[in-house]
Amino acid sequence: MIGAELLSATSLWLGWLCYLPALLWAIWRTPWVELFSDQRRQHLLYGTVLALFLLWLVRRDFASGLSYHFIGMTVVTLLLGWPLAVLGGLVAQLGLLAVGRQDLQALGGNAVLLVLIPVWVSEQCAQLVERRQPRNLFVYIFFCGFFPAALAVLLSLLAGLGVLWLDGLYLMPPWLEDFVGYLWLIMFPEAFINGMLVTGLVVFYPDWLETFNRTRYLSAPWKDDPPSS
Repeated sequence: MIGAELLSATSLWLGWLCYLPALLWAIWRTPWVELFSDQRRQHLLYGTVLALFLLWLVRRDFASGLSYHFIGMTVVTLLLGWPLAVLGGLVAQLGLLAVGRQDLQALGGNAVLLVLIPVWVSEQCAQLVERRQPRNLFVYIFFCGFFPAALAVLLSLLAGLGVLWLDGLYLMPPWLEDFVGYLWLIMFPEAFINGMLVTGLVVFYPDWLETFNRTRYLSAPWKDDPPSS
């Protein structure tokens, strides 16, 4: 998360210009009738937003204005679908704004980094897996849970550093050339948290996952299995 004082006025406006159309599109694509008629899904949305808000509260704030915390949007996207994931991320950010842990001016830019990029990466990976229609359960767990979480945090971090570098208001550390080594310390925990949550949901609550095809992964026979006599 980036403080507003580290971003130029142009970056602040561009952040909002990128975020608002995506937010409006998510509102348009949200299945409101299904959401209002399904009490279980409502409870799942409320619990997910609360968990996301608490996860984002556990963070490391630096004196420079930067903050680091786990994102967690991969498992949220798999649980709710991308429209509700975007809206859930907004509600979690508004919660941070209410407790003074978020800048209103930088909310749009941070939403692009913390919500839009992870949700987009997670949705693309989920759609790719769905098009391939694998029957191996571990393909879903890895390519929808572990891998997109690591890729999402990598892209979000590189995008954030790119914005800071272009604005020139943040003094880049002298060890930036060694930054690649530190990326693994950020990517692995993010992938582990999301991947383990997805694994637990697949095992105990597969019906909660919006993108999980229970019939294919848990009921369909393997292609190589001989037909039963």
